[in-house]
Amino acid sequence: MPPVIQHFARNTSGRDWAVGDIHGHFSRLHEQLVRSGFDFARDRLFSVGDLIDRGPECRAAVEWLRQPWFHAVQGNHEDYAVRHVRHGLVDTDNWRANGGSWFLAMTDEDQRIHAEALATLPLALDVETGDGLVGLLHADSPVRAWDKLEGLLYSRPRRARGICLWSRQRLERHDATCVAGLRALVVGHTPVTRPTVLGNVYHIDTGGWRPDGYFTLLDLSTLRAVPALPAPSAALA
Repeated sequence: MPPVIQHFARNTSGRDWAVGDIHGHFSRLHEQLVRSGFDFARDRLFSVGDLIDRGPECRAAVEWLRQPWFHAVQGNHEDYAVRHVRHGLVDTDNWRANGGSWFLAMTDEDQRIHAEALATLPLALDVETGDGLVGLLHADSPVRAWDKLEGLLYSRPRRARGICLWSRQRLERHDATCVAGLRALVVGHTPVTRPTVLGNVYHIDTGGWRPDGYFTLLDLSTLRAVPALPAPSAALA
């Protein structure tokens, strides 16, 4: 079984970046990486999940996951695909309404191949930087201390997974509680018009998969966003 939390040592040869939800728009993301000076030989890109659904290039997710510079956590849309293949306990009408038609239209064998690749993704990952540990989850942390996450994922998996993959409460409640043990926690799931920070939790899904959105790249060393935007106190500088 893949680890529920994957750890990455500090990148000593290049930069580490995080990106929000991709939703099948890999060409658009690639263009943003090139514009931002991403070095495919030295840099690493960490995704907060939701690689698939809604966009035209969902099948490209499997190929991107084979790249040595690309790493991702599982999002709720990957969870849809994995659960559908494993036991079929998925509300397919809801999934189809949220972009899952491409997967449901594939052959059983193609579904299996994609689901197996997506099932290898951890629920969380963390990356060492010069100024401390940065964590990534899809939606939010179910714990207030990062070192408690793995234990909760094993002891209360349903509750913990639900928050990791689906929760929007932090943004809805403007909850600025920090996650102890991390310099920063980077999440996606809930689209925001600009990168937003609550406590030490960075919300970076700026809708790069939407016609009027864009992909935010967050430098994990400096915690600065590209493109840089003038922002009020609740958003990234």
